[in-house]
Amino acid sequence: MHKLLSVALLAASSSVAMAMPAHAIDANVLRQLNALAPEERLEQRCDIEAMERIAKDQKGMKPDKVIAYAFGDPDVTPDSIKAAGAVFRSGGEWYRLRYKCQIATTTLGIRNFDYKVGDKVPEEQWAKHYLYD
Repeated sequence: MHKLLSVALLAASSSVAMAMPAHAIDANVLRQLNALAPEERLEQRCDIEAMERIAKDQKGMKPDKVIAYAFGDPDVTPDSIKAAGAVFRSGGEWYRLRYKCQIATTTLGIRNFDYKVGDKVPEEQWAKHYLYD
């Protein structure tokens, strides 16, 4: 689960996700997600949804990266993830994030998604949690 996707997928997913309505993903991103192992696919799909929601709901936030496991391992089932120790990056800063996400495993559509943005992560904690600028 702790494997990071290539920069190309994340860049494509964040730029596509920002321009699309919540719950929809671009066919190219869907194809890339479907190439992943199921657990990684779930995490990445929910990370994309988190970026979409934060960009839409949080004034001034433009997330370009989400990491579900920075401050603790998420609870994962075949169709859901609870990431209490997640983070996201916006404007070169990292912020704590909690999210719960459930997907339709066949279509990767979002069935349920709740999140809460937390405090900014102090830069002196970045290295300990493998965060970068």
